[in-house]
Amino acid sequence: MPSTRQLKSRIRSVKSNKQITKAMELVAASKLRKSQDASRASQAYALAARELLTQLGRLSDVQQFAFFKKREVKSRLIILITSDRGLAGAYNANVIKQFVAVLNEDEKNHIKTQVICVGRRGAQFAARLAGVEVVGVYTAMPDVITANDFRPILVEAVDRFIDEVVDSVDIITTRFLNSFTQVAETLPLLPAVFEEAEVSKDVQLARFEPSIEVVLEGATVRLLESQLYQALLDAKASEHSMRRAAMKNATDNATELVDDLTLEMNKVRQAAITQELSEISAGVEAMK
Repeated sequence: MPSTRQLKSRIRSVKSNKQITKAMELVAASKLRKSQDASRASQAYALAARELLTQLGRLSDVQQFAFFKKREVKSRLIILITSDRGLAGAYNANVIKQFVAVLNEDEKNHIKTQVICVGRRGAQFAARLAGVEVVGVYTAMPDVITANDFRPILVEAVDRFIDEVVDSVDIITTRFLNSFTQVAETLPLLPAVFEEAEVSKDVQLARFEPSIEVVLEGATVRLLESQLYQALLDAKASEHSMRRAAMKNATDNATELVDDLTLEMNKVRQAAITQELSEISAGVEAMK
């Protein structure tokens, strides 16, 4: 049975860890709110891009443009979005599991796979895989993401698709549904696809200059940017949400462990007191 000194040392250690996990929980909650606000703010931009593309699609054949051309998939580029750090529950494990499922499917269909890794955890995993070419690694993605942060990723993906180095570009990320539900999924990026949106009267009456083709190309690039941007925002929100939940569980477990150790220490102390009283009583009896 451990001594009271050992138990006190363990209690101090657990309390110290509890303070750390509680602080990390509060930080993750604060970052989660900011990520949710950024995600909601970007939705209007994506809707405007879809509205414009819907109208342009009615005025021209979008399938003729390079961004929309579908080819037989012999080589695929995957943009894998994970985190740089752990302590986020099953966040990275779920994304990597989805990544492995796509790799297995591509292997069955004899499709070569290239990957751009966003996040250190995904890069470390992909680097150990045979038959997977890592063509880019981007780490230290900030919580407040700007165009300068993700545009190099998009440029690399678009160039490889236009040059027919790859025939398809997909994003593997985590969709943020709410604070309790996050789902790892695969999103198609290229060839470009979009859901048709309701077109306002102003857009219907608009004149496109210098030409429909030029505006279509620009709008498509903006749509691709918004899709990648939204995927990164969802990934950040999911990471913070799962880290907050993981740190809350760790804090709760630390609280229970402190209570259990305190109870055990009190039992040890009570046993020591009882033993001393018994020895004193035995000594008194022996002196009679």
